[in-house]
Amino acid sequence: MNAENNAFRRKLERGAELRAIRGWGGNAEEDAELEAADAEEREKRRKVDDAARVEYLIRDAMNQGKFDNLKYAGKPIPGLGEHYDPDWWVKGLIQRERLSGIGPPAILLRIEDSELDAKLDQQYTEKQVRDILEDFNKRVIEARRQLQGGPPVITKLRDVDADVEKWRERRAAAAPPEPEPEPPGKRTWWQRLWNGSG
Repeated sequence: MNAENNAFRRKLERGAELRAIRGWGGNAEEDAELEAADAEEREKRRKVDDAARVEYLIRDAMNQGKFDNLKYAGKPIPGLGEHYDPDWWVKGLIQRERLSGIGPPAILLRIEDSELDAKLDQQYTEKQVRDILEDFNKRVIEARRQLQGGPPVITKLRDVDADVEKWRERRAAAAPPEPEPEPPGKRTWWQRLWNGSG
């Protein structure tokens, strides 16, 4: 391969020399030699097929390190070998951008069910907790009634009374203990000054 490159380079240099001579008024013999070199170069380029050219370019890029530190280097390419999904772009966008509130009701209800206890723990009154649980159950029943396609709704209904009781227990466990009264003892200088007694 290296010998071919050297021979090709010599021919190119010879062609450049002949072109320079032609500019200075070369003769017909030199022109014919230049044309023969150009024709040989064109023929050589024509013989090199696209696959060999691509292989050369890939090897050259690898030697230059252009394929180092690629995003999926040494890892499987996501989605490769799976069946064709016409909504692949939308699903990828939702996953990349972490969009919420978009999707089939069955999936949204499953996600909401997994996060519902944390949402209940943020409420202050039992009425708020009951309202959230009743609204959730109503939406689960409505999603089961609608036949819109997509995955089936397998989210279970919540037992309102049992979940309210669990909320009370979690709330009682998370409540800070009441501070113990300080034993009567020596007062600080500030308390003595404030109260006017020594």
